[in-house]
Amino acid sequence: MTSRTLRPHPLFARFYARIAGPALDKAGITEHRTRLLSGLAGEVIEIGAGNGLNFPHYPPEVKRVLAVEPEPRLRALAEQAARTAPVQVEVTGGIAEQLPFPDASFDAAVVCLTLCSVADPHAALAELHRVLRPGGQLRFFEHVRADSTSMRRAQRALDATLWPLLMGGCHTGRDTQSAITTAGFTLTSVEKFAFPETRLPSPAATHILGTAERPHPGGTP
Repeated sequence: MTSRTLRPHPLFARFYARIAGPALDKAGITEHRTRLLSGLAGEVIEIGAGNGLNFPHYPPEVKRVLAVEPEPRLRALAEQAARTAPVQVEVTGGIAEQLPFPDASFDAAVVCLTLCSVADPHAALAELHRVLRPGGQLRFFEHVRADSTSMRRAQRALDATLWPLLMGGCHTGRDTQSAITTAGFTLTSVEKFAFPETRLPSPAATHILGTAERPHPGGTP
């Protein structure tokens, strides 16, 4: 990929690695990472792997994880984390909208707090659909558009500010669940909840965690 597609976000990378990541751990995200990855097996692709915080939670049935991360500093940290992961992890540069892999290459795909920040989530999901084998699973844990009208207004207002630029492209109000089905996936489980649980409402609190499947052609098993 060229430097125009793999643009570094050094300030956000430092913030995420030193502040945001540990704060999420303190808030209890480990439980959600474990649920997200439980039961996976075979060849797995994870896009937006960040600094590799999911790597320790992959189950031993996973043969290999291909972790795609566009940000250079976070990718370097992910390469370090891969050395002590319980499964084989290969870290590579790339963007979710242009995955350099053949069709039907993977048994499962993982997106974790990623689709909020990719430039084109619809293109990213279309690429994941392409590289998954028929019957393959998409595992997702993402913060999404809120249910209440007032909070959706707050999300639109925040996303129209410098927030996405400062936070590595993050948008708080994306309708990720609809985007997953529009890409051709069949939802098999979805849970919606607030994370982290705080007294004051937050535009980034509404999350979904679940699974979807790339259907077999013609609905055959």
